[in-house]
Amino acid sequence: MLNDFLAKYNIILASSSPRRKELLTDLGVKFTIKTTSNEETYPAILKNEDIAKFLAQEKASYFLNQLKSNDLLITADTIVTLDGIIFNKPKDKNEAFNILSKLSDNTHKVITGVCIKTQNKELVFSSTTLVTFKKLLEQEINFYITNYNPLDKSGSYGIQDWIGKVGITTIKGSYTNVVGLPLTELYENLKKFK
Repeated sequence: MLNDFLAKYNIILASSSPRRKELLTDLGVKFTIKTTSNEETYPAILKNEDIAKFLAQEKASYFLNQLKSNDLLITADTIVTLDGIIFNKPKDKNEAFNILSKLSDNTHKVITGVCIKTQNKELVFSSTTLVTFKKLLEQEINFYITNYNPLDKSGSYGIQDWIGKVGITTIKGSYTNVVGLPLTELYENLKKFK
């Protein structure tokens, strides 16, 4: 259905995330992928939703000079935050263990900022989901780190992985947002480009 709305565009997903690729495919969108190796940074004064939106916009800015008149670019950035602390992708297994230990028996926020951009229009939004973990045992955290790949995930976990299935007690908000793209909001905002 979206392809009917967006038929005039060449849709580009600027992300190396296999989860975002899968989610956008599930939405029924035909797209190509572009990636960048640029490191994203943000001003220290920004908080939560503003950080996620800023990082999504910054990713889009890397492709600005490459956009053709019929290109529609989608960028996204997901952050995990608890008590004002941002948990990015862990550097190693020890950091992954420490992050998951802090998320254990707590409710944290998963915030995804999204930027949709053409040569003439830009739309930026964010989605926030509250995720609560049960008290995780050390053995459960170690099992997850050993058998799955927490190092490529913000907050050291994937909700679709084993730890999400056995450790998460409640989520309030968009499930797909926690995976990497808030599909309901993305769908509604893409329709504004028809």
